[in-house]
Amino acid sequence: MNAIEKCPQTVDTQDSTSSSSARLSWPRQVASVKQELADQLDSPWMSVRQVAELVNVPRSTLQGWLKQKQQLLQHSGLPIQVVEFFESSAGLGVLHQVLAGLHLVFGEANNAGIRSICSFLELSGLHHFVAASYGSQQAAAEEIEKQIVQFGHEEDQRLAAEMQPRDISVAEDETFHPQCCLVGIEPVSNFILLEQYADRRDADTWDRLMDERLTGLPVTVLQVTSDEAKALIRHAEFCLGAHHSPDLFHVQHETVKATGFALAGQTERAEKQLEQTRLYLEQTRKILAACTDSCPQSDYRYQLEQQLNQAETALAAAEQDLEACRDRRQRATEARQGLSEAYHPINVENGLPQDAETVARRLDDCFDELDQVAEEAGLSQGARDRLAKARRVKPRMQATIDFFWTTVLSWFVKWRLPPAVAELMREVLIPACYLRLAAEKASTAEERKRLRELAETVEARGRSPDCVWSFLGNLEQDELRQRARLCAELFQRSSSCVEGRNGHLALKHHALHQLSGRKLSVLTVLHNYFIRRPDDSTAAERFYGHPPRDLFSWLLDRVSFPARPRGRAA
Repeated sequence: MNAIEKCPQTVDTQDSTSSSSARLSWPRQVASVKQELADQLDSPWMSVRQVAELVNVPRSTLQGWLKQKQQLLQHSGLPIQVVEFFESSAGLGVLHQVLAGLHLVFGEANNAGIRSICSFLELSGLHHFVAASYGSQQAAAEEIEKQIVQFGHEEDQRLAAEMQPRDISVAEDETFHPQCCLVGIEPVSNFILLEQYADRRDADTWDRLMDERLTGLPVTVLQVTSDEAKALIRHAEFCLGAHHSPDLFHVQHETVKATGFALAGQTERAEKQLEQTRLYLEQTRKILAACTDSCPQSDYRYQLEQQLNQAETALAAAEQDLEACRDRRQRATEARQGLSEAYHPINVENGLPQDAETVARRLDDCFDELDQVAEEAGLSQGARDRLAKARRVKPRMQATIDFFWTTVLSWFVKWRLPPAVAELMREVLIPACYLRLAAEKASTAEERKRLRELAETVEARGRSPDCVWSFLGNLEQDELRQRARLCAELFQRSSSCVEGRNGHLALKHHALHQLSGRKLSVLTVLHNYFIRRPDDSTAAERFYGHPPRDLFSWLLDRVSFPARPRGRAA
């Protein structure tokens, strides 16, 4: 009670006035506690004045609280037990938690507007205890947004101070709604490093914003994965001094635009031509049969027989043409898929490591096949230019494989691995770990199963009695597994995490019509600190290596308690 009495008396300004004695400057949480004390002291042998003196409030204030509760019972029609609960300190705590959760989950993390929250308060009957007007809830939302941004700023500083030095990769891209937004994500943890509006998207802007974000973080950017925008390449190689890894999606996208629609159109036209030829052949046969039955000696019968022979020849040609179209389309599809299957430091068919030259030969085979299909199909010059554009990225893809193995070998030297252990890492542990990571990203259950089984087969190579693995202790084995995973995660061939984030922001912009700088910062903090994976980890925990504080608990300690509805404040 002494601590409560020392609490500062601030005016509850939301949906309240101070024109009457019932509307005093007591904070709502303090008033609820003092009302509970007054209810406990109330008895036939004590006057209102005596009770007021014991709880250290003016008698008129205590009488105003009693009148307020009677009015609430009269106007709400709620049972007295409900009113008693929500007027108590425990009930006020529930209201505080519910309202903060509403704004956090539905208003900030999802697309529910303030009016939806107001409607919920009305329908649930909580508007009798909480101000449910648009203005009051807008003020509450603004306060929560400011606190969320503050939480992200404080946690970034606190966790960065505890973070161990790391080498990281960054996936970068821009999105527009309609102003330009620069997005950079660490793909392994899916932690958003940069998500900020900018007037330009040139290399200098990327350099400035990313330098500001990385200041204070004990990280070294080894690799940047993005499309072939010149600004991003310059930013990666000249500012960060990192290797630029091309995005496989954009390579495949060019090949799809070059061959996919054109070959599909040829196949569709061939199918229609075959159907028309079959229909003409059937009609000719019916006419010939009718003519033979009615006029067997007619000269017209011989003309129909010639037309029938021509139709049969045309049908065979149409079937052959359709088969050729389908074959070219299938070959193009397999070649495009082959680009994905080839572009790995580990062969996903046999689990063996493959160097840059091997990957380059496999990529060349796929591009050659696409060029051959384009020539056979007679595709336009524009389509062939797109294939040439996609092929021009091949040297960077080859360089990325070389970068991967060069970096891994440098890590072996830094870790001072003996030659036998280094060979075990390269031939067994890294391939097995890489295949398991690839299985998590596979599109079908069959492919996921196949990759996991292949990983088990590769790992079995290291379990032979004469292998160095059998002579290592459990702690050494666990450490090698962790290092093998670190090596496997180094290879980044896609900026899909950024593309997915851009799509998420586009949906947010579509729902809200505009995204302010503060709202964008709120979405960034929620992505890093609030959204959890099935293993219950946040992106911040995966990136920093330490669990952050709970965002919701932090908000409850700092966000104001809900205001009373107008006309019933105290």
